[in-house]
Amino acid sequence: MSGTRITEAARAGFDACLAAADEDAAIELAVGLVASGVSAEDVLLRLVAPAQLKVGELWASGEWTVAQEHAATHVSSRTVDAVASAARATARPPAGSGARGRVLVACSDGEWHVLPSRILTEVLRLRGFDVRSLGGSVPPDGILSDVHRNGPDVVALSCTLPWNLPLAYRQIEICRWAGVPVIAGGSGFGPAGAWAYALGADLYAADARDAAEALLRRWPPVLRGESSVGADAVEAYAMLVRQRPGLLEYLASALRDVCPGLGGSSGTEQEEGTGFLGRLLDSLAAAVFVDDERVFTRHLAFVRTYLAARSVDSRCLLAMTDALADRLNGSPRALDKLSAGRRFLTGQEDGSGSRG
Repeated sequence: MSGTRITEAARAGFDACLAAADEDAAIELAVGLVASGVSAEDVLLRLVAPAQLKVGELWASGEWTVAQEHAATHVSSRTVDAVASAARATARPPAGSGARGRVLVACSDGEWHVLPSRILTEVLRLRGFDVRSLGGSVPPDGILSDVHRNGPDVVALSCTLPWNLPLAYRQIEICRWAGVPVIAGGSGFGPAGAWAYALGADLYAADARDAAEALLRRWPPVLRGESSVGADAVEAYAMLVRQRPGLLEYLASALRDVCPGLGGSSGTEQEEGTGFLGRLLDSLAAAVFVDDERVFTRHLAFVRTYLAARSVDSRCLLAMTDALADRLNGSPRALDKLSAGRRFLTGQEDGSGSRG
């Protein structure tokens, strides 16, 4: 593992550390790479981040339990801390360190996948930015309070779950009211950041390195303009939010009839079924909010794979979609997204939706 690049052996070794939840070995491996001359940024982005992505895939495929996923994520998080500490101890700060500007990093409201934001925080620090991080699921008033108190030049907002888009919109709007530009990042903001820009973000970055490069090229960022979320979309979304408790109850009843594997008698099974239905509704609501069917069809694609890995008949998704259409026949926007979902589930679309 010597030299200045990350070898396949190092990647395999780190994957094994995560699988065994071996925190000490993972840290030793990663910090050893930094000591051997591999940049801390590369260790974070080319070792830790891809390994954590595999962790998510192993959970989604049913190969790993939730407990295994949580344990591995903890190890990854501790490794990020150790790599950052090693970099600060062994490397000279970049020229102009601390003078490149102040960045506030936060996760979207409802977003608890904090590792991407932590990696972003450390990469930006390595690039010489002055960074504050607020962690997971930051409410809009929390961001506003910090903006007023500490005066960041830009807010970096992380979102991996598209159903949190309406909540992210509130955060972006409050930053805009305060005159602070927003750079958005994470898969939750859609392909090429399409939904980030729809919500009014000023920049989008696919990962931490792209974020650092974008900020270095366009510092300081400027406010781009208003979001494209219209009053009709907000009204349709609000209607779904108001109806959510009744819709959940209605779907839970339908779920027991068509998909008993997700509505079993144990507390865990019932909790899983309720969560499944809640995320289905929230994805539909988010698709209505940004007026893009891909938010819904991409979620259906994920859930179909998730259910298949657990030997649950994914046709229950079609039944759920049809049940929602029956109850929401007075909402054209919701029906439009549900129709797209039905086309996808019956093989008429590939899940990417009709928009390019």
